[in-house]
Amino acid sequence: MCRQVFGFRLAMIVVSAPAALLNAAPGLGVRLAGAAVVVTVMVSYVLFRDWERFGPLLLRHPSLLAADTLFGSFLLVSAGPDTTLAYVSVCTPLLAGLVYSWRGAACFASLQALILLVVHTALKAGRPEPVAEALLLPGLCVIAGAMGSTLRNLMLRFGAATEALTTARARLAAAEAVSAERARLAREMHDSVAKTLYGVALAADGLAATASAGAPDPARIRRQAELVSRSARRAAAESRELLADLRRDPERAPQEIPLWRLLAHRAREFGRRTGLEVTCHWPAHHPAPFPALPAPVARHVLAIATEALENAHRHARAGRVDVRVTLDGHLLGLAIHDDGTGLPPGTTLERLREQGHFGVLGMVERAAQAGARIRIGRGTHDRGTEVRLDIPLPRPAPRTPVNP
Repeated sequence: MCRQVFGFRLAMIVVSAPAALLNAAPGLGVRLAGAAVVVTVMVSYVLFRDWERFGPLLLRHPSLLAADTLFGSFLLVSAGPDTTLAYVSVCTPLLAGLVYSWRGAACFASLQALILLVVHTALKAGRPEPVAEALLLPGLCVIAGAMGSTLRNLMLRFGAATEALTTARARLAAAEAVSAERARLAREMHDSVAKTLYGVALAADGLAATASAGAPDPARIRRQAELVSRSARRAAAESRELLADLRRDPERAPQEIPLWRLLAHRAREFGRRTGLEVTCHWPAHHPAPFPALPAPVARHVLAIATEALENAHRHARAGRVDVRVTLDGHLLGLAIHDDGTGLPPGTTLERLREQGHFGVLGMVERAAQAGARIRIGRGTHDRGTEVRLDIPLPRPAPRTPVNP
């Protein structure tokens, strides 16, 4: 705002400078008027162009504005209060209010009003004029000073409110980031370490029961001990993988991962480990025709598919699982259906959360992170549960034709 005031002031001085030079007395008067024009024009131009650089200097030294007011009074005496220099005089208390608050506004408004009264009295001597006309410009100086001080207070309050709003937004963003990271860690731990540790606990319970029997079978004890050992090593490996993912640099992370090859491999390993019959259906009997997905989306899709397979084994008591991938235009579909007991009637996310079952909740959160649509239910089947994921693919950018 100070810059705009100086710009207006510069324009008014340039317009009235010829009148000031023409009306000045020959000799010393012309020199003083010329020096005043040069000083006031240069000051206004410098502060208009580089306010950020020279504004603090004016703020620290109010005497600079007083000296500028003195030079401006020379021009006012030469040109007269009936020229555009009168508006320059009104700008001075406005600037003082903006820069120095109400004390500076009162001081410079009084000084400028006194200068205007003296100039008006000296130049209008012998010509009686209404009092209202003589007090018009001094009154405008007082009003301009009050306006400058008021605008300064309003802008300072607005700046404080903006700073407080920025701080609140930063805190809210930090809280949301912490909440999102906690939810992500909860999903990752649920989908990896927590399940493996639960398997370790079950295997250890079976080993303890076998060892405490009346006639323990050494071969069975050995097999169960090996199962506990494998499960513990698997939990350790998943923990290291989770820690490595937490410390991975996002800028150095791979842009794409072989999702469909990993999904097929995970389905085969799941069938071998659980004994369930798992079939994968790909167009052309191979996942190669499917487009590659970005690494974050692919990780979410792979985790959702893994969770659906584990739920079919642990909760649905299924005997068969079908994994089907479809491609319809720019919509990629992944459906995982089991022939188990299905979800209990009235199942909701809130009820699952209250009961301590976070798998389905994690699947829904991951789908939202991937920008996909997820549906969990029977689908078009008579029994069992189907987890269907619809992933929109990015449309390729149109190619610009090249003229031969």
